[in-house]
Amino acid sequence: MNLVLLATVVSVILAPHAAAERKVMTWNVGGATRRAIVYSPSKIAGKAPLVFSFHGHGDTAQNFEGVGLQNAWPEAVIVYPQGLASSRDGEPGWQNEPGMDGDRDLKLVDQAIAELHKMFPIDDRRIYATGFSNGARFTYLLWAVRPKVFAAFGPVAGMLAPSLTLNEPKPVVHIAGQQDRTNAFAVQVQSIEMAKRVNGVSGNGESCGHDCMLYVGKGAPVMTMIHPGGHIYPEGTSELIVRFFKQHALGQ
Repeated sequence: MNLVLLATVVSVILAPHAAAERKVMTWNVGGATRRAIVYSPSKIAGKAPLVFSFHGHGDTAQNFEGVGLQNAWPEAVIVYPQGLASSRDGEPGWQNEPGMDGDRDLKLVDQAIAELHKMFPIDDRRIYATGFSNGARFTYLLWAVRPKVFAAFGPVAGMLAPSLTLNEPKPVVHIAGQQDRTNAFAVQVQSIEMAKRVNGVSGNGESCGHDCMLYVGKGAPVMTMIHPGGHIYPEGTSELIVRFFKQHALGQ
């Protein structure tokens, strides 16, 4: 979703960046060289949160870093991994289900966390995942299969694979466009409703800003930002996700 993403984040790309150090890191994962753009914290405040941000199908980490999570959360380690060529069409992307492509992307995340621990004082209670489109689908997969690793999730314009289910309550903020034709809005709503059931929340929710609703109850919260647009990463999304992530840690 390269062109759509460029059109929606150009204002962020042109904004002044925080003075975070940017590195391209590589790891050997299952015999394949995996790359990620990693921003170290520009503000030191004890142990650092860790945020994985996954680009959409056909996009690149270099383009997707323009969403500016490193500016929105300068105290965090921000990681933009690069997807590998898809068996579907050769474009870079992420697995949507367990076992797909030999679990190459789940293995990447596991190894990246271990390697980043050697470089940064990572706070294991504050590890997060977000992503756009195919990256959002992978974010939901991480919720399904790695719920004890991540404190909260932030899928944008994506959904859980139909063959999977969610079993452990986790805080989630889901951003979706009512005119999304790439990942149909109605299917995204099904994932949101599953998240509500698993998290033990119900009712009409309460407003948390423009197009934003917060659902709370006996379990983990569900926040949604439902906008009238299509398959885009709307302005202000990174800031919304960071505000939500900051409120949640493992064990709360």
